Amino acid sequence: MYNVEIDDILRVNNISEGATIEIGQMLLIPNRSKPQSEAVFSGNDDFIWPLKGKILSAFGSNYQNLINRGINIQISEEADILASRAGKVVFYADNFGNFGRTLIIDHGNGLRSIYSRASEFFVRPGESVQRGALIGRIGQAPGGKNSYLHFEIRKGVMPQNPLFYLP
Repeated sequence: MYNVEIDDILRVNNISEGATIEIGQMLLIPNRSKPQSEAVFSGNDDFIWPLKGKILSAFGSNYQNLINRGINIQISEEADILASRAGKVVFYADNFGNFGRTLIIDHGNGLRSIYSRASEFFVRPGESVQRGALIGRIGQAPGGKNSYLHFEIRKGVMPQNPLFYLP
């Protein structure tokens, strides 16, 4: 993002190559330039929020020894799920492990968005969707449990913090 080699960041911060970096840990960025706009797009290429709600679990948070590779957006009532960016649906599963109903949209340039825990999806693999198109719905969980959408953005296979892409 700052056009600085990882080795330089490790050296300046006296971090060994196998060390763990914690969320919120302060790092010095040596000789940084202005941030590159890799995560910024223009016009209709911008990502939008797939639904409105409170962030229940942030990117990188740890729950029951599982690291969240996206964000969990809590809903208070039934909510529509919108395509966060234009693209082509490349994956759908009714029951994808702990994620339940899951849909993946390929946006080109190696970017994909993942939507999980929906009550239903209205699109299937092979279909193209526009940014803001209704792609699914999420309902209230039985027993008053938290209902939420699990949302990820990936570049290649690497999870990205969705908050770097969303307005």
